Formats: sequence, C-alpha cells, structure tokens
Amino acid sequence: MKPLFITATGTGIGKTIVTTILAWQAKQAGKSVRALKPVISGFTEDTYDESDTALILRSLDLEETEDAINNISPWRYEAPLAPDMAAARENAVLDFEKLISFCKEAVEGPDDIVLIEGVGGLMVPLTETRTVLDWIKSLDCSSLLVSGSYLGTISHTLTAMETAEKYDLPIKAIIISESEESPVPVAETAAVIGRFLPGTPVLELPRLPDRLEQWRYAPGLLTKML
Repeated sequence: MKPLFITATGTGIGKTIVTTILAWQAKQAGKSVRALKPVISGFTEDTYDESDTALILRSLDLEETEDAINNISPWRYEAPLAPDMAAARENAVLDFEKLISFCKEAVEGPDDIVLIEGVGGLMVPLTETRTVLDWIKSLDCSSLLVSGSYLGTISHTLTAMETAEKYDLPIKAIIISESEESPVPVAETAAVIGRFLPGTPVLELPRLPDRLEQWRYAPGLLTKML
C-alpha cells in the first residue's frame, strides 16, 4: 500500500475524509504512516483550525507546530482557487519538480504507508502545463478515486475513470463519499457505477457526523484497501 494517492472527481468531494480515516486506522493497526497534502488552496492562518492540513495532523495525533504543517503542506495558498491561479495571485509559481521530489522523498522514507492527498479533481491545473494527473503519473503509484453521491456524480466518475485508464493510472478503488444532498441512497449510486466498472472495487462511505473527529467513524475501510 506504499504509496497511495488520494484523488477525486472534483473539489469538496471528501478526499480529506478518506485520507484521515486511512491514516488513523493505519495507526490503530500498528502501522507507521505519513500523510501528506502537499498543495493546499484556501489556506489562511485565521481559518487554519478548519483546514484539511489541521485535520490530517489531528488524525495522526501530531502536535500542530509550524514544522508539522510544513511537513504536510509546504505549498499553501490563500485564494480558494486552482493552485496555478492561487499561486499567481501571490506572484508565485508552483515548482512541479520540487513537488515531485518532496513526495518521492516521503515515499523513500521508513514509514509503512504514505498517503498523498491531491488537490481538487484529477485534472486540476497545478501549473501552466501540469495537472494533478501529471503529478500522479510522475509518482507512478496507485490511487483511490473519491466521488460523491450528488446528482451528476455517475457521469463525473465514469469520465474520471476513462481518463485514468487512457493514461494507465492504476485506480485501486472508487470510494463514494455520501454527499450532503444525495438524490438516491448511496448504495444505488455505487451499484450503477459498479455495473459500468466491474473490474474496480466500489466502496461506500456514509456521511459522517462530526467533521473534526470523522476518522473514527468508518471501521473497516483500511482493511478493504489492503
């Protein structure tokens, strides 16, 4: 399982929910785990407590120091936009090669499991010429694809999977994170997606009760990934 990239069909879908669940359950199973969200947009000091980086640190029971934040999310941008656009507003450019080196250094470390959470969806631009897809290709690792159960998710999921297949990206499983507004039961959405993608496991993640401690509410998810 080392490493595993967590990507999605879009933004606000539930990547961090999945990342924190996997990180916490891996620790509970006695594994050493490192979880990263190297690039994060919409990050401000005032709202840090609600950030994905903060949630990842808490799921690992790590002290929330400046060094710890840098070790998980070294590329932080204030504007809640695609990284290339957010960086431009700060007169910066995300260095793609440094991003890949940062991730590979983590993968080569001593941890049993390295979780790398992407930003936005599979095709979100990182730079003028690179996307999250290029990021995953450069790491040559398996991914989880997180999707929702909102209206339209089936098309978005099948399109993302077709893109992944076109570029030979191995998708270990699809995780349907139940959306706040779900027109049908999440099991029904999973069944339809599974019918079109019979070779890929489709897992259901019910909507969780408390965002700050959500990683404690999905027993067995890690086991299904191993």
